[in-house]
Order: sequence, then structure tokens, then C-alpha cells
Amino acid sequence: MKKNIAIVTGGDVAERNVSLQSAKNIALEMDKNKYNLFIIELNKGKFTLQGTDHLIDLNDFSLRMETNHRTFDLVYLMLHGHPAEDGNLQGYFNLIGMPFTGCNLFTSAITFGKQATKDILKKYHIPMANSILLTQNTAWNEEELLSLGLPLFVKPNKNGSSFGVSKVKFKNELSEAISLAFQYDDEVVVEAFLSGPEFSNGVFRKDNGVEVLPITEIISENEFFDYKAKYENQSQEITPARLTEDLTAKCKAQTKLIYEVLGCKGVVRVDSICVDGTFYFLEVNTIPGMSNASIIPQQVKSQGMTVSVLLDHVINEALNA
Repeated sequence: MKKNIAIVTGGDVAERNVSLQSAKNIALEMDKNKYNLFIIELNKGKFTLQGTDHLIDLNDFSLRMETNHRTFDLVYLMLHGHPAEDGNLQGYFNLIGMPFTGCNLFTSAITFGKQATKDILKKYHIPMANSILLTQNTAWNEEELLSLGLPLFVKPNKNGSSFGVSKVKFKNELSEAISLAFQYDDEVVVEAFLSGPEFSNGVFRKDNGVEVLPITEIISENEFFDYKAKYENQSQEITPARLTEDLTAKCKAQTKLIYEVLGCKGVVRVDSICVDGTFYFLEVNTIPGMSNASIIPQQVKSQGMTVSVLLDHVINEALNA
């Protein structure tokens, strides 16, 4: 019997369009012989069946239509940013007993904050750049920030797709970069610059084990891997990455460790920079993009697998949790 799956997407955040593109793509890839699919769009605080005005009943997250009442077996979370990547929706689904894909409330809440994630991983000796967390309406010390060295990266603590991120090369650019980042979040991370090639590595649970996908090497045409580089073809992405066997094994082992330490579920992407043979952790993305321009589908193809099979693993994990 087919499972009814609600693909939840959209949202009222900067990454809305990325979420919509990803949801469209996974709906095309999911096996229609196994699943009845419904794209549920969050827009201005309301969940509706995409393309209609049919509202979701939040008492049980069911879809009530004139001639039909549809309940769901599973929610596939394909919504970047708030309220999915920060754990808010996971808490709601826990309360109503609705299975969902991906990380649980705690892991989502922790990993949504870049600095909190780094603070946890430090205990496991994961290399990473030095950084300082700023909070809105609290004075920051310019000398302390500049002590990290120039250039600096300034980024929202809880946001994705590189919205609000700046590379600061000169002292007089710092204040403007911080102001920009605060437009996207009430917390900002100022981080020391690392010089080296950037890599991205997907990982997921397959049956009872953890499987790490091929690594992608990212060569941005811009100052860094920003929104245009990610989504407007202003970067070169090489999968599998041009790494030696030893460095490939090293990167994959670190990706797996991060996934397990943070208690991740579903498909996750870990980003890093390699400096002199050491992979420095950048961030973890618990709901990575799945559009045609996204990295995970490239890695799945390089693995000799299909996106449909990957989605089956993610769905089965969630249904059997």
C-alpha cells in the first residue's frame, strides 16, 4: 500500500526559493509506485497544498478538502532555515506523533547555530577556524575582532545559502559587514580566514550503518562560495574531489565522526576547508539543498546511485525510527 508523504517546503525566510526548487526536484525523483506525494507549502504562517487554498489542519497535520480528508504517513522536510532547520517543526511533529525525515529537535536546534556546533565539536578535536559570537544590541570590541587577523568572514550565526555573509579584507569594512549579517539574524559569527580549497561531503544512514558519499571540491569564481556561486553557476564543482586516497579517507572519516557525534539522521552535508592536509570544519547542513544545482545529487550520481534510492533510505529510516 502506498505511503502518503507530505513534502513540506517554502517558508518565510531568505532561502524560500531554494527550498521550493529542492522540493520540486525530490517530488520528481520519489518513486510514485511507493508514495502518494503532496507538496505542502508554508507561506506567511500558513500550510497549504501547493497551488491551492486547501489548508493543513494543524491539530493533526492532515489535509482537509471539499470531498476528501487526507492524512499523512510521513513528513519529508525540505524547508531550509526557520522553522525546520532550527527544530521548531520537529517539536510540533513530536507532539502530534507525526514521523518526519532528518535530524531530531535537539540536533536541529544545535546545528542551526554555527557557533554552538563548533563549541560541541571542539571537544572531539575537530579542527576549525577561531571565531567570536556577537549578539544584537550588545557592543562589540573592534580590536578583539581584528585580533583574529584579516581577512575575516562575517556571517549570520543561524542562516544558510550564504545570505548575509561577507569577506572583510580591510578594517573599515568590518562595521558594514556586521550590520549586513544582523539583517538576517540576531547573532553574528566573526571568523578567522582560512586559505585553502573548500570541500563538501554528504552523509546519510543506510540500513543500520552510516554511508559517506563522494566528496565535492568547490572552486568559486567569486571571493567565496556565496549564493551566486551556489545557485547561479558561478562556481566549478568537481565530484569526486581531486584528493589523494589518504586525504579522501581522512575527510570522509571526519564527516562520519561529525555526523555521529551530533546525532544526525537523514541526509546531511558537511563543509570544510583543507589547509596543509588538515580539514577545517566550516558548517553542517541538516537539510541540504536537493535542486538540480545542489551538491548532494551530484555526489549521489558519482556514487553510482540514484536520488530516488537515497530518498528511499531517508524515508525508511524515518518510518522505522
